[in-house]
Amino acid sequence: MAGTPDERLSGARKRKAVSCESDQIEGRPENAPLGNLWSCALTEVRCVAGGEDELGEGPAWSAAEARLYWFDIQGKRLNWLSPGDGARGGWDLPVRASVAVPAAGGGLVLVTEAGLGRFDTRIGKLDIEAPMDLGPGFRTNDGKIDVNGRIWWSSMDDDGGKRPGRLFRTDPDGQTHVVLEDIHIANTVSCNPEGDAYYFADSTRRTIWRFPMSASGDLGERSIFATTLESSGAPDGSAVDAEGYLWNAQWGAWRIVRYAPDGSIDQIIPMPVGQPSSCAFGGPELSTLYVTSARERLAASDLESQPLAGSLFALEPGVRGLPLPDFSGKLIP
Repeated sequence: MAGTPDERLSGARKRKAVSCESDQIEGRPENAPLGNLWSCALTEVRCVAGGEDELGEGPAWSAAEARLYWFDIQGKRLNWLSPGDGARGGWDLPVRASVAVPAAGGGLVLVTEAGLGRFDTRIGKLDIEAPMDLGPGFRTNDGKIDVNGRIWWSSMDDDGGKRPGRLFRTDPDGQTHVVLEDIHIANTVSCNPEGDAYYFADSTRRTIWRFPMSASGDLGERSIFATTLESSGAPDGSAVDAEGYLWNAQWGAWRIVRYAPDGSIDQIIPMPVGQPSSCAFGGPELSTLYVTSARERLAASDLESQPLAGSLFALEPGVRGLPLPDFSGKLIP
């Protein structure tokens, strides 16, 4: 790609570029992989909720409550952070959950291994309204609401995605549809600002695809958007910004990558942990990118080199996130 790294960071996004040598990134082991970098933004990454999430996932911003919600899937816990005053808390859940969507009228819609339900954030109570049978040994994974108010969510085999799972779409009328099958670890369930393109990753295939999407939510023929075959990591959860760029957490690669709408790499942000798992924009202006992480399958020696694994991080990327609606529909027809 033509131009210097600084030239490729244009307008409001321009910031000092660094060479990304491993000894320039504080807290990062010397052998931590970065992949083939051509642009790396010097962006401060802050730990805003130190923790020990076994599998931190599913960050979601509630504008009504001014809170960032996220899960420890394996710990059966829903966490929250109030950035305004730094307060934080959470609830133990009766089942594993992985997707939180703010609901019109208050509270959250949660996607869980038992089905879809409503969570009252005033009293910490979950009510499963739409029970689902995902099959023995399956749980939910990544999911998000799209710009048209539909909830997309996925299932995966709990044994590392060995058996194929599925991608679902729950429409505002309460109808749930199977959208994709033969997927193993579904991630990056996100649409573009116009609502006519959909991004989806299968982490086991280390590929992000782009689908044309109709007004009704039907997906067309997929094309490869980006892959991580050049690095040691796999694409995990993502967030889209207001400019239509995709921010992707890359599991095993110690980094967040910002992809342009054509699939080219715009920025790479090194992380102090090897397993960043997902990201979401939050804050009153949607100007903060929050990143979850995991301790899952890390040996004691790994945890010595990344003691913040399982924490929630925040950074100011210089762009705002794509506003997403609250869910205003039904969970059952």
